[in-house]
Amino acid sequence: MIRLRRAGERGRTVTEWLDSRHSFSFNRYYDPEWMGFRSLRVINEDRIAGGGRFEWHPHRDMEILTWVLEGALEHEDSTGARGVLRPGDLQKMSAGTGIYHSEANASPTDPLHLLQIWIHPSQRALAPDYREGHFPLEARRNRLCLLASPAPRGGALPLHQAAELWAAVLEPDRVVEHPLAPGRHAWIQAASGAVKVNGTELEAGDGAALSDEPAVRITALRQAEILLFDLA
Repeated sequence: MIRLRRAGERGRTVTEWLDSRHSFSFNRYYDPEWMGFRSLRVINEDRIAGGGRFEWHPHRDMEILTWVLEGALEHEDSTGARGVLRPGDLQKMSAGTGIYHSEANASPTDPLHLLQIWIHPSQRALAPDYREGHFPLEARRNRLCLLASPAPRGGALPLHQAAELWAAVLEPDRVVEHPLAPGRHAWIQAASGAVKVNGTELEAGDGAALSDEPAVRITALRQAEILLFDLA
């Protein structure tokens, strides 16, 4: 079974420097039909103008991942972590008992494009923690690359949840397949291009929730980047 979340149906927040599209209910956007999927709570596609900044703000009891698609993201948080992330970089914060952070476009002129992802942790009141990793294009070209997992391997970042995050950049007509164990579910987010997921076409910004499927088969209709979440 596949349930589609089309890009044009998402919620939206627009300010002078931010254009954010919300796959699930977020902030002032509320849709009771889209409160998340399994442990996946937020997928925001953010486009941040040069000089744009999220000022210091708190989070707690959430696994927060940021995947940079274009540009450079400047980060600072209350654990003492700070730095700049670029395409191929994944950032993960375990907000736990509470964390403050600030994020900004590191460039005063160039655009920044990213996906911000929230996943409910398997337990509350964890110690706040910050991690980041780099996953080069060659590790993701025409193959699925594991970015985060509860049992990390190959450089993947640790998650406090029975969830895995995979990524791939696919050339036209290339195919990747991911098996789903009984009782597991998947969410596919098309970051760019166009793909066919188990026979259903997705364009950039579209998402698809899969349940009761033995596997996820993704075919690139043109050059595409996708994220795949394997969820309990």
